[in-house]
Amino acid sequence: MIPYEWILDAAIRISPYIQRTPISHDDHGLLKDVFFKWENHQVTGSFKARGALNKILSLKKWEVDQGLVTASAGNHGQGVALAGKIVGAKTTVFVSEHGSPSKIEAMRELGAEIRLVKGGYGEAEREALKFAHTEGLIWVSPYNDGQVITGQGTIASEVLDEYPQLDKATWIVPAGGGGLVSGIGAGLSNLPLPPRLVAVQSTVSPFLHSLFYKGTQDKVIELPSLADGLSGPVEENSVTIPLVKKYVDDIILVTEEEIKTAIAVCWQRFHERIEGAAATTLAAILSNKIQARPAVLIISGGNIDTSIFEQILASYASSLVNG
Repeated sequence: MIPYEWILDAAIRISPYIQRTPISHDDHGLLKDVFFKWENHQVTGSFKARGALNKILSLKKWEVDQGLVTASAGNHGQGVALAGKIVGAKTTVFVSEHGSPSKIEAMRELGAEIRLVKGGYGEAEREALKFAHTEGLIWVSPYNDGQVITGQGTIASEVLDEYPQLDKATWIVPAGGGGLVSGIGAGLSNLPLPPRLVAVQSTVSPFLHSLFYKGTQDKVIELPSLADGLSGPVEENSVTIPLVKKYVDDIILVTEEEIKTAIAVCWQRFHERIEGAAATTLAAILSNKIQARPAVLIISGGNIDTSIFEQILASYASSLVNG
């Protein structure tokens, strides 16, 4: 398990390099008593910088000198590239050929070497792991790593520092490989009675949901998702699997249509630009799949291609909520 003291240590370690992102809450209508943690304001535009920095800043010099390799849909790769730049490490990121062009370009701008892989995220991760092993490089998993998970958990401590009363709220977190929700769970674990913790995935990439409820992901059929940061299977024997079982109370699924509506609502109501993975938590609220209040939504990132964002705003204006 992840000791709470690790969260406190991580917060100190990464604090010079990250933003303490804003928190806001709504007092009206369907979103009354909903609190938003805006990680789209984080450096690199995503929470992923927290875990990548905590991992890489913990490395020994000889490990840094070996070089870093990871697989990413984009946000984790940006975090690793940023951390690699800070410590002076060569960074290689394996990305699906279907990866977001804007995220790929952002990784390149941070100094990462990009290796495009045919297929989806799962194929990119397998190629990256093979490359790390054969070349003797340091593998920086997006989720299957205690230091990465611990870095993500600093989000929970920030929220509770500002709003201690949310120790009794329902916490709603996007989930792909489970690193973020495991970190949030660890960050809440020191409370006398940890609050309800719910993970959210898209219906078209429900790997963690299947593991949680069926114990296997073998029969999951994946389709393209707006929530690309949550896509792909969970690494076999990932440390997140027992952590999710320990900390998470439920995993729910939202549709691609509900994700699009949430992106449009977030812009109309808060003037916040968020990506598909981040929108899953708001989608769970707007669709009434989670009705508990107060609720804490982790808005995990804002790195969405401009063309896709503009198409959503144009197409879903009539779905926006009022009041």
